[in-house]
Amino acid sequence: MKGHNCPIFTQITHRFVRVLLITFLFPFSLLAAESDPNDPNTTYDPNDPCPGYTLFAPMNAQKTYLIDNDGETVHTWQADSTPGLSVYLLDNGDLLRTGKVTSTRFTAGGLGGSLARYTWDNEQLWSYEYTSDTVHSHHDVELLPNGHLLMIAWELKTEAEVLAAGGEDIPDGGLWPDHLIELDPNSGEVTWQWHAWDHIIQDVDASKPNYGVVADHPELIDLNYRLQGKGSDWHHINAVDYHPAFNQIMLSVHNFNEFWIIDHNSTVEEAAGHSGGQYSRGGDLLYRWGNPETYDRGTSDDQQLYLQHDAKWITDDLPGAGHVLIFNNGDQQLRKWSTVVEIELPINDANTYDLTNGVYGPNEPTWEYQDDPATDFYATNISGAQRLPNGNTLICNGPAGNFFEVKTDGTKIWEYQYSTDSSSNTRAVPSVPGGGQGGGQTGGQVNVFRAERYLPDYSGLATLEL
Repeated sequence: MKGHNCPIFTQITHRFVRVLLITFLFPFSLLAAESDPNDPNTTYDPNDPCPGYTLFAPMNAQKTYLIDNDGETVHTWQADSTPGLSVYLLDNGDLLRTGKVTSTRFTAGGLGGSLARYTWDNEQLWSYEYTSDTVHSHHDVELLPNGHLLMIAWELKTEAEVLAAGGEDIPDGGLWPDHLIELDPNSGEVTWQWHAWDHIIQDVDASKPNYGVVADHPELIDLNYRLQGKGSDWHHINAVDYHPAFNQIMLSVHNFNEFWIIDHNSTVEEAAGHSGGQYSRGGDLLYRWGNPETYDRGTSDDQQLYLQHDAKWITDDLPGAGHVLIFNNGDQQLRKWSTVVEIELPINDANTYDLTNGVYGPNEPTWEYQDDPATDFYATNISGAQRLPNGNTLICNGPAGNFFEVKTDGTKIWEYQYSTDSSSNTRAVPSVPGGGQGGGQTGGQVNVFRAERYLPDYSGLATLEL
């Protein structure tokens, strides 16, 4: 469960001249309210930007940046590849970074292939590659409490294999469904795995395996549900998150316009089947939300997610604890604008999820950020959102390289614009609320997968002088 949260307290000092300039020029102060880090009753003011440091890795650069709330770069890491795609600051100050390894067999957005850990001083402690002619990691990684890592990866299923499983309208070259591996970075051993292919159903050919009525099995994945124009990239899972109390995994399934939850407390054998594990479902889906048409219990009119990214639980120490936050990208044909939505899961006392009128609820979000007019905010791909301790939400418009913090009423109170110069060297360009930089690029390819803010007293930063 990603808990890279902004601290509830800090005092950020600035040069006197900068304070004067900001106060005079900008209608909203970029300075956070002062507070006592030793006072457990400290509260936050949602009218002030949440204090902290924001981490991001531009998709077309080899550097990773940590900036303060004034847009100043306080630290960088240099890698030997572009990201593939996520980066995280660990609680000891190390950087966990995915990397892009070019594949001659399969290409799609979010291509990864490698994972590495760097010290604060940019020393690479270890690296791991998960790529071949039949598998390739991509997009995201999740650090588990035991120090292991969950990695998302594609795996090849040939045309013959898909046909034999009851597939139809098979793309040239077969399908590349997703799977998860759990990696012990100390030994390089894969200790657990889950494969979407083990949990399919089809209603096309009764003579072949996996045959059944799709609507009767929302816990299974319809082999013949394909998003038009996506070819062999069947699922395109773009985020993985973990809930330690429930021992559940959340997956953002881009090409199904929904996210899934599965059981992690299972053996490899149970994860490949339909029984066993903590919730007696094996590796079948415990929950799914966003598009009931994928399990034949709805139509396009019931769809709520559109090519979404960054689905994750809000951690227990934040407003909205236990809810799910999702960057809802939109769709060129169906909904050409983006929103950020927060939903409350229909969870019961057994930590499983109830159907309502045959579908997984809720019927609508608990909270939603939307621009006015809606079409002024549209991130076609990538992007993410993070709940902050003051109740505000940090949003990354990935294609624009634009990060901004909004209050619950949608008021924008902090903004930062990343751009590149003509020589392709990255440079940080701060902006302020109301600066009008939320929608466009400012030169060069500025794509940023996500941005994450970390508290000034976050353990990975607490002993450092920034």
